[in-house]
Amino acid sequence: MMTFNDYVGTVQKTAVSFWHGLSITMSHLFRRPMTVQYPDRTPLPVRDMLPPRYRGFLEVDTAICTGCQACERACPIACMQITLEKDPTNPKQRLVTQFDIDEAKCMFCGLCVEPCPTGAIQHTREFEASMRNIRNLVFRWADPLKPFPVYKVEKGAEYFARAPLGSLVRAKLDAVRWDAPAVQYLPPEPPAPAAPAAPATPSNPESK
Repeated sequence: MMTFNDYVGTVQKTAVSFWHGLSITMSHLFRRPMTVQYPDRTPLPVRDMLPPRYRGFLEVDTAICTGCQACERACPIACMQITLEKDPTNPKQRLVTQFDIDEAKCMFCGLCVEPCPTGAIQHTREFEASMRNIRNLVFRWADPLKPFPVYKVEKGAEYFARAPLGSLVRAKLDAVRWDAPAVQYLPPEPPAPAAPAAPATPSNPESK
């Protein structure tokens, strides 16, 4: 059974512990704040303060894409889909009609970047892309109506000029509002349902 002295000692320890914690909290009222107010009070945009090798959204420079599909094969979760077709006007030329990357599914492992022969696909420092509909995080780097030709690497080439890193994906993000409605189908869209056939009119035997 607790004695009176034990009770007083317990209350005293509680008061000392409470005052110790409160004194630490109150001391921060007179210190310089350490909290960074994101994102409106940072000296630079957050993406400009990230390390160069940060793995953000993937970006594809279609001007130097060879259409080899090495990135698609390297992806362990199949978050990208690439489709190539022959140019009807030039059978020797291949066209990329679909190059979709599901950024919501991507795990940012970087395995797709390593095998790219020209560095066309790269991780950027872009990461701010809150969308109401998750389908808007599927970035389409090829237009089925205006496919782009594959890039042919010149012999002995060791450097491939590309667009500034992050500029292409930033343009895509700026072009879509966060609350924009998403498409119902991802390309290619399914064929339209066939029109129901008209019912056959029964023949009149009396007319014969």
